[in-house]
Amino acid sequence: MDHATLNRWVVRHSSSLAIAAKNRKRTVATSWRMDEPYIKIRGEWVYLYRAVDEFGDTIDFMLSECRDGEAATAFFKPAYEASNL
Repeated sequence: MDHATLNRWVVRHSSSLAIAAKNRKRTVATSWRMDEPYIKIRGEWVYLYRAVDEFGDTIDFMLSECRDGEAATAFFKPAYEASNL
């Protein structure tokens, strides 16, 4: 399969996939916290930042090679603002 074929497929279908994913997204509790375990993935140690709501459900996650809580907080900010609408 050629890379141009994949690119055309992504351009054609990405918006409909994004809409379908947004419609299936659960509502977020108003209270949540950030979890920061250090885990090994495919032989490499990475930081797993997770936004977890008050019921223990994962809202969103981010992997990072270096420890950067400020970047993770900025990454989770849209999810936090959406939950407070």
